[in-house]
Amino acid sequence: MSASREGAMAPAAGHSLAISDVVKTYVMGSTEVNALRGVSLNIGRNEYVAIMGPSGSGKSTLMNVIGCLDTPTSGTYLLEGQSVSELSDDELADIRNRQIGFVFQTFNLLPRANVLHNVELPLVYAGVPRAERRKRAEEAIARVGLGDRAHHKPNELSGGQRQRVAIARALVGNPSIILADEPTGNLDSKTGEEIMQMFDDLHAAGQTIILVTHEDNIAAHARRTIRLKDGLIESDVTTGVQVRAGHGAPGG
Repeated sequence: MSASREGAMAPAAGHSLAISDVVKTYVMGSTEVNALRGVSLNIGRNEYVAIMGPSGSGKSTLMNVIGCLDTPTSGTYLLEGQSVSELSDDELADIRNRQIGFVFQTFNLLPRANVLHNVELPLVYAGVPRAERRKRAEEAIARVGLGDRAHHKPNELSGGQRQRVAIARALVGNPSIILADEPTGNLDSKTGEEIMQMFDDLHAAGQTIILVTHEDNIAAHARRTIRLKDGLIESDVTTGVQVRAGHGAPGG
């Protein structure tokens, strides 16, 4: 069983992130919505995790917290040992740029920029000198098999190629985590399987990957599946061993 289930109060050696008793409440007019109701989990370096759950389960909110796109109402979140629960917006943006590579269902590419510039973009924000960022972007593009498409624009690429560009952009900053939100949602099944094979290869090379998906066949690529329901972790399964609530996963 993975060491990542040995509690969630602090990230032990090898842990990429640790979330402890995280609550996220949204106020909508006079109504409070409890999207997360006390979630605790650890994810270790080089883990391959799928987060699943029905609409309203809290999986998108959890993804936003992990990705530093949102902050908890209460509870703690440590990313590579650093507390990110109470950082300013600018500090969160810096963490996102340095530590997390995002891959979205809709690719989120700049339509007027070519592949090379799209992949370079995180390094531009990070202040990396032009020659260095060009070299790193070219390496990332070659890694996803698009070396001959570096000067094409997104509308000159297939959906699968565009998602490969998004993966290259996620990789270019050498992030701690690749966070993929429904990464095959806009692709046909054959192309989607090719993209998932790429994630499998990245995991085999040592990359920590977190997938948010509602599709069982996509989640099956991961080595661990966390299912949320009503803002709580319902189950946590690694290589056929199911870890129930009360052992690093509240609720249920």
